[in-house]
Amino acid sequence: MAPERNGSKLEDLCAAKGLRMTDHRRVIARVLDAADDHPDVEELYRRASEIDPRISIATVYRTLKLFEDAGVIERHDFGEGRARYETAPEEHHDHLIDLRSGEVIEFANEEIEALQAAIAAKLGYRLVGHRLELYGVRLDSTDEGE
Repeated sequence: MAPERNGSKLEDLCAAKGLRMTDHRRVIARVLDAADDHPDVEELYRRASEIDPRISIATVYRTLKLFEDAGVIERHDFGEGRARYETAPEEHHDHLIDLRSGEVIEFANEEIEALQAAIAAKLGYRLVGHRLELYGVRLDSTDEGE
């Protein structure tokens, strides 16, 4: 599915940060905005080049670095040896990574958040941020004994 023609939320964030938005940057921003997964550079390049075949993979790398430095996207390393990206979330969430399929599931849990804050306080700290990544395999009838 191609991103819409109007400005995306990510484009608006970039403009608010004072980034100059070239046509290629706009395409990459729209592709990221439309992503419901956490694509890597190669997948972003594939999607963007379907929209504009003149986009190079070097442009995708440079644009992702620019967006990351501006704080409008987040880079994740889920242990696969490749960076994956998402737009900077409006609300905090954590990730569960399926080690078999590579699927990334976003979740929020107030009990986990409270526990992390309590642990930090017990150690004499005020928690100002964190990143939680859980790695697992889906339970099915063949996994019961693992």
